[in-house]
Amino acid sequence: MTYLDTLDWMFAQLPMYQKQGKTAFKKDLTNTLKLAEHLNFPHKNFKSIHVAGTNGKGSTSHMLASILQEVGYKVGLYTSPHLKDFRERIRINGQVVSKQFVTGFIKRNKAFFDANKLSFFEMTVGMAFDYFSKQKVDIAVIEVGLGGRLDSTNIIIPEVSVITNIGLDHTQFLGNTLKEIAFEKGGIIKPNIPVVIGETQKETLPVFKEIAKKNNSKITFADKNISEEYQSDLLGDYQVKNIKTVIQAIKELQNKGFKITLKHLEIGLLNVVKNTGLLGRWQILNENPKVVCDTGHNKDGLTYVMKQLKKEVYKSLHVVFGVVNDKDLSSIIDLLPKTATYYFCKPNIPRGLDAIELKRYFNDHGLKGDTYSSVNEAYKTALENSKTTDLVFIGGSTFVVAEII
Repeated sequence: MTYLDTLDWMFAQLPMYQKQGKTAFKKDLTNTLKLAEHLNFPHKNFKSIHVAGTNGKGSTSHMLASILQEVGYKVGLYTSPHLKDFRERIRINGQVVSKQFVTGFIKRNKAFFDANKLSFFEMTVGMAFDYFSKQKVDIAVIEVGLGGRLDSTNIIIPEVSVITNIGLDHTQFLGNTLKEIAFEKGGIIKPNIPVVIGETQKETLPVFKEIAKKNNSKITFADKNISEEYQSDLLGDYQVKNIKTVIQAIKELQNKGFKITLKHLEIGLLNVVKNTGLLGRWQILNENPKVVCDTGHNKDGLTYVMKQLKKEVYKSLHVVFGVVNDKDLSSIIDLLPKTATYYFCKPNIPRGLDAIELKRYFNDHGLKGDTYSSVNEAYKTALENSKTTDLVFIGGSTFVVAEII
């Protein structure tokens, strides 16, 4: 199989949350543990940091990797979803995994995957752990896919566990209250391993404290503990909270003997994009007119993004917007600017919400605009309609942003 054949097989063979939604979610770690044994427990061959949370876990993971790279460590980074190419999910020192490794890994293990009906996530996590082990990374930053307790990544024993924050997202899998979701994400807290919580929230505080106590884990709340402020090349005010979380996690690593200096921290935070290849976080794609995209897609994520948007100076605002079909539109509609012109589109995945349906809902709530046959068509028209003093914003879904950048 070629690289593209391999990806087609991975994407099509088995349910995958990204394309199909709920049917791709598995409720236990049996398959992951079976796969780990089959691969000879690769995750035991490298140190790790485990990062969960509703928002900010991607940015936080990339910042941590960037700082560790500045120290001189060989750093693995596993994140999801990807924007343009599957290989973005698995990187070492910012370089994506080779096509040869992806095809070779699937070829070598295909009979096992077929026999055990592994999900896309399980295979991908196995691939990442195998790659990091074979490449002898010093440490890997591992981002949780969904939730925590039952996520395929949750077989590692990390140096430190990190939970950025808790919001209402993926409620069909993780529960309908912040407490229930905190319980799922708190599942990455391991016995005697320190845990850093990014944001103190009154609903989730007792949940995390209880789990940490049961596990004899030192728990620290970054927003209460860190007063220093640092700059980052990741723009957007919402990164301030992520940076505090990162600093607290670095302090925990320093306590464990990692030789990370203030200089490493500062340079690492300023070079996240260069060091790790992160895209789509308040990313400026053009000036005159200014074009900005952001992958924020749930209530909390969009709250921060819309706050940022309000700080921009422009004559007219054009918003290219599309979502997935399990998005609770009622939770985000009030956040969105009423005076913008909207360009409604459907991201090109089976889970994309039809643009006509999206337009109908927005129109009913006083937001005006037209539908377009594709994300690119919507973007092209927004650019054509914009004067140099206008602003074009692209968002609503990771998959909308992916089609533009």
